[in-house]
Amino acid sequence: MDAQSQWTGLDAGRLEQITEHLERNYIAPGKIAGCQVTVARHGHIAYARSFGQMDRERGKAMADDTIFRIYSMTKPIVSVALMMLYERGYFQLNDPVSRYVPSWKNHRVWVSGSGDDMVTEAPNRPVSFRDVLSHTAGFTYGGGLPGVGVQHPIDHIYRALKIRSFDAADTMQGFLDKLGQVPLRYQPGTAWMYSLATDVCGALVEVISGKPLAQFLEDEIFQPLGMKDTAFWVPEGKTERLAANYQRGPDKQLKLIDDPANSNFTREPGFKSGGGGLVGTSADYLRFCEMLRRGGELDGARILGPRTIELMHMNHLPGGRELTELAIGGFSETAYDGVGFGLGFASTLDQVRSGGLGVGDFYWGGAASTIFWVDPKEDLSVVFMTQLMPSGTFNFRGQLKSIIYSAIID
Repeated sequence: MDAQSQWTGLDAGRLEQITEHLERNYIAPGKIAGCQVTVARHGHIAYARSFGQMDRERGKAMADDTIFRIYSMTKPIVSVALMMLYERGYFQLNDPVSRYVPSWKNHRVWVSGSGDDMVTEAPNRPVSFRDVLSHTAGFTYGGGLPGVGVQHPIDHIYRALKIRSFDAADTMQGFLDKLGQVPLRYQPGTAWMYSLATDVCGALVEVISGKPLAQFLEDEIFQPLGMKDTAFWVPEGKTERLAANYQRGPDKQLKLIDDPANSNFTREPGFKSGGGGLVGTSADYLRFCEMLRRGGELDGARILGPRTIELMHMNHLPGGRELTELAIGGFSETAYDGVGFGLGFASTLDQVRSGGLGVGDFYWGGAASTIFWVDPKEDLSVVFMTQLMPSGTFNFRGQLKSIIYSAIID
């Protein structure tokens, strides 16, 4: 056993199957332009590799410091930010959000119909902080997800109010007040639906702390953890490091959909999306994962207490049920079988039902097929970065899990 294997308990030779798998199945046939994989165990990096190209059109190889659009991998970061305010006593999980957003006291719940014939009822209870952290509040994405059309009558209201446009004119308070005008899709806490709920969490960070969301994240998370390249846009001087973003067309060929030379991510956005607005590097996100793995602390920087981290990756779905029983809507960043959801993370509850290893892990992904997971039992952190939309095109998480867990030898 080599020294690295002794430190990590991972067989280096078996981990090399990651290289062979990605090169053979994805890079060589051109299914993705390029990617990065980082695997760390017991605080030591066991595998870190870059593949292919970050910008196929310019022939630029994937670099260690490539900057990626992490989209919904923004959600766990913003959920941590809101839980930092929980630790400071600003709210309890069961408190109504209307304590800070008075307009939400007028929420209604959709029952039937659409337009002028829509029937609504009063909520059985107010939307709580737990609801917005766990996607059980009754919000939707307003039909605004990639490849998902308007599928429900209330989505027309999201469109009419331009809630998905994130106009520069929209303040965080304005965004929250707009959501107060839309009927909830279901009674709070009775179902799970992937939604704008984490954008709500970001807005609440700003409203409660009195500090702009971007500044709060920079001061309270990014600087303490040394996440020097994570932000809501790529500043001048770093734009050459931004990867190109692609989509797989009907002909199974890659199509460029966001050129780094003129990407919106090279300009400061008017609305800072807590649900999907960040960019960052593999190295930065690994530092975030390592903070989580270590119970809220990394290199002397304490972000959260260990019991709060543990609370966040418990299953908060009502009755301890799994997503298969409660999820509505056709899009998510996780499969549903054997999976629960906590405060910003999905978690594997049952290895048999999920069909994969890693019970007790917690994780999420992003629209451009980026993924991460942290496994407290195995003391493991994994980050996978690429730029391919939509995220459900290939099951990178399942495939990498099969290879990585089979390499654990201690």
